[in-house]
Amino acid sequence: MSIPVYILEKGNATASVDIISEVEQRLYREARMLDDEDYSEWTAMMTDDIHYFMPGIETRYRKDKTDQLNDTSRMAFYNDNLEEIGKRLARLDTGTAWSEDPATRYCHIISNIEVETTDNTDELLVYSNFLVYRNRLERDEDSLIGSRKDIWRRESGVLKLAKRRILLKQNVLISKNMNVYF
Repeated sequence: MSIPVYILEKGNATASVDIISEVEQRLYREARMLDDEDYSEWTAMMTDDIHYFMPGIETRYRKDKTDQLNDTSRMAFYNDNLEEIGKRLARLDTGTAWSEDPATRYCHIISNIEVETTDNTDELLVYSNFLVYRNRLERDEDSLIGSRKDIWRRESGVLKLAKRRILLKQNVLISKNMNVYF
């Protein structure tokens, strides 16, 4: 399955208070699913055509206008569809994911949520920031901070994640692994 080009349109207007509240609750539920490692429920919150994208960002001078945020041909930590996410998650059950045995403890904190309408009445453009704290063994700790730009699509009355672009704010990724979702 090929990955679609990842360019999110601009929003039209701020969504209603009811829609904003619905999206916030959806994002908080998603964070809880990730904290609890309830990956079957988490992936059930996604559309079949999900594009989950986290590009690697190089430090560049302002005059360099290279598009590092949307170019899917460049290095990315994640550039996955639903099938690829499933393969990553299935690895946890194989006994060969040594970096997850014993299990990592997670805490996902989501903030600065903005919700905008789009030209597609079934889709919402959602911005958010995150802090993901990870602790493993006695002393392994990571704090990963960044921002997300999502498209959430209503399918059969339920909001589902259709696209996510994740931008880490660390200049150099110091974590020992990327066994984490945002």
